[in-house]
Amino acid sequence: MELGYFTMPLHPFGSTLSDTLEADMEQMVFLDEIGFAEAWIGEHFTAGWENIPAPDLFIAKAAALTKRIIFGTGVSCLPQHDPFMLAHRIAVLDHLLKGRFYWGVGAGSFIGDFEAFGINPKTGEQRKLMNESLEMILNLWNDPSPGVYANSRWKFAVPDPVERVGLGVHTKPYQEPHPPIAVAGISENSASLRTAGERDWIPMSINFVIPDVLKSHWAGYEQGAEAVGREPERAKWRIARDVYVAETTEEARKEAIEGTLARDFRDYFFTLVPMIRDNLNLFKIDKSMSDREVTIDYMTENMWLVGSPEDVARQIVELHEFVGGFGVLLVMGHEWNPKEKWQKSIRLLKEEVLPLVKKNLRRET
Repeated sequence: MELGYFTMPLHPFGSTLSDTLEADMEQMVFLDEIGFAEAWIGEHFTAGWENIPAPDLFIAKAAALTKRIIFGTGVSCLPQHDPFMLAHRIAVLDHLLKGRFYWGVGAGSFIGDFEAFGINPKTGEQRKLMNESLEMILNLWNDPSPGVYANSRWKFAVPDPVERVGLGVHTKPYQEPHPPIAVAGISENSASLRTAGERDWIPMSINFVIPDVLKSHWAGYEQGAEAVGREPERAKWRIARDVYVAETTEEARKEAIEGTLARDFRDYFFTLVPMIRDNLNLFKIDKSMSDREVTIDYMTENMWLVGSPEDVARQIVELHEFVGGFGVLLVMGHEWNPKEKWQKSIRLLKEEVLPLVKKNLRRET
């Protein structure tokens, strides 16, 4: 098992963008120094809390400040980009990172972004646009035939090449035939993850997903892989979780409940999620629960991984056993204040929790 990071990011609305970008960049440098395998950067245009609208630009700078960590877009929301432009930006980013890059793609889910780009999510238009955009981009990277390419939203032309002066569509990614593609699943029996299985993409499950739904994510990915005669690799599966580690479980719970982790759910997610999905069912292990029962204490007990190194290691092993195995635990990013508390949590996770997890998993096998 490896450790990765997935940051929206999360900063209270009204924060100064330059300050939050600097704080997020400091996290990337620290994660690289401590040996995290990867970091995924979110993309939102109208989310004041999740305030990075250009993850490719952020990653380009972070790459210059780090040495080993692999970066990924988490995700490029394809319906919100001209595919001709995005194909070139992602290809250039892949070259800048010399392959230290994964390309996360998705249809988007933020209601403000849908409104900004004139997309009606109730029709499923965003999923159709995602699939069409992705095929256009992959075609552009694979010696496209000259001509006009168009759908209901975009139109561009691939000119006839003139080799003596270099005229034509020529920009291809550094990695061949393209960067590893990743998609994230949220809903039970996610169709996106079944497609990921069919196409050998990286499957990711976001931090809101309860364990039973996680099982359905792997089942869908597995079905997709088996449909094309491919053996699915559990090492590719990323599962995101909110994690906080301290010397003792009492200390960890206190700092999580009184600190940034609780603030971000209480002040943001508990309000945002019902705006998108009508209720808080996403978090409920028991669907008969009322929304009022989805509290910070409930999240601490059932969704977050909070505790001493020994307790968090046990929780990770239990999750690993319940879902049948996964390859990377993606720790969710938060603006922890003071940052030294977050750094200590990350250090404990890497230096004490992960060795305990690996020891227990080896013992079971």
